[in-house]
Amino acid sequence: MTYLTENPATGEVEQTFDTMRDQDVDDVLARADAGYQQWRTTSIDERVRMLRATAAAYRDRAVELAAIVSREMGKPLAQAHGELALTSMIYDWYAEHGPAQLETEELDPQGAASSIVTRSPVGAILGIMPWNFPYYQVARFAAPNLLLGNTVVLKHAPICAASSAVMEEIAHVAGVPTDAYINVYASNEQAATMIADKRIHGVSLTGSGRAGAAVAQTAAAHLKKSVLELGGSDAFIVLDTPDVGALAAGAANGRVMNCGQACNSPKRFIVHEDLYDGFVAGLTSAFAGLTVGDPADPATQVGPLSSVTARDNVVEQVKRAVAQGATLHTGGAALDGPGAFMAPAVLTGVTSEMDAFGEEIFGPVAVVYSVSDDDEAVALANAVDYGLSGSVWSTDVERATAVADRLDVGMAMVNEHGTSLPGLPFGGVKASGYGRELGAWGMSEFANLRLRRIAAS
Repeated sequence: MTYLTENPATGEVEQTFDTMRDQDVDDVLARADAGYQQWRTTSIDERVRMLRATAAAYRDRAVELAAIVSREMGKPLAQAHGELALTSMIYDWYAEHGPAQLETEELDPQGAASSIVTRSPVGAILGIMPWNFPYYQVARFAAPNLLLGNTVVLKHAPICAASSAVMEEIAHVAGVPTDAYINVYASNEQAATMIADKRIHGVSLTGSGRAGAAVAQTAAAHLKKSVLELGGSDAFIVLDTPDVGALAAGAANGRVMNCGQACNSPKRFIVHEDLYDGFVAGLTSAFAGLTVGDPADPATQVGPLSSVTARDNVVEQVKRAVAQGATLHTGGAALDGPGAFMAPAVLTGVTSEMDAFGEEIFGPVAVVYSVSDDDEAVALANAVDYGLSGSVWSTDVERATAVADRLDVGMAMVNEHGTSLPGLPFGGVKASGYGRELGAWGMSEFANLRLRRIAAS
């Protein structure tokens, strides 16, 4: 496994990093364990101060940090600044609201003098993070665990070596001890060794289903808790709208944000048959008019995919769908020249016999379906293995809510899609994983919920 910055807009390798040696794994684990013994005794007020300082650093260094991820994984600068703003919000939210989640919870004593539950840390937690939102993904893992008193070991994606180093620096400058937040350039095998070691008390992974299954298997074999967020194929259900063109344009923007490389972006557009033709026309027009180019250019709406390999995989998915009988309305091909660029694509006519029906297409590709009623929309939305999020769009909120409540997802939304805020739980069901991040829920995944009961005298 090679850690490097290979600019997906140019194809040039700009920086390489040394992978951790096998003999260094024990040292990292010893540091994280010793750091936990110190960090768990740090006052809540001091942890809060450090989180606030971390949030401030992301705001103050936004120009520098945005440029790093633009070079690492191709995110347009405006979108990188949006990610950084959300990252700061997460650290600030836990600084403001996290302490309340750690207060003692009084229970019905049920015959005792008292029964209470406390939340306390458990130890060092390993985070295995993806490349598509380098700062945000780490914040939703690190912020609640650091406030709780756990220490974190971060294994970021190999293409995010530069941003992960800066994140570690920010934490340490904010006052988090060097052994409470440790960034490692570890191989998959070294990560498995860490999970198996008794000094690691849990693992959180955001990534592919294959990676999630491997991590879950190793964690389970060693009786470790895991939290997995494994992607999605979110449905965007259109029941009715007064302006199908405007809705299609907004849907297009949502689909191609981050070059379509978001687990919870709308990927399958399920549209009532009365609106279908207009929606397809509007979406196709919007996709064809997008500016694809250098992520550092303010005019760019769609940057490159994260790598040429990732781009080629998505292009192949589109080709295979067409070969199996789908209709391609625009785009779908790799663009000439250096870098990992492709033309955003719209597909229709995808059926359950085709690969594109059930797989996640992690790139700027929209698949549109026509349905005749609400029941058909729900059945189609639930027909895939994924269950991260979904949205329902209608002027009749009661009707849309009834449909949303029937979706087999972890996050169901009405008249919006993909919303992620610090106080809201984030996570899915089925092949999209298990566990929740953010909000109060993120404070409990790797906590010891300890019952203390005092008998009646």
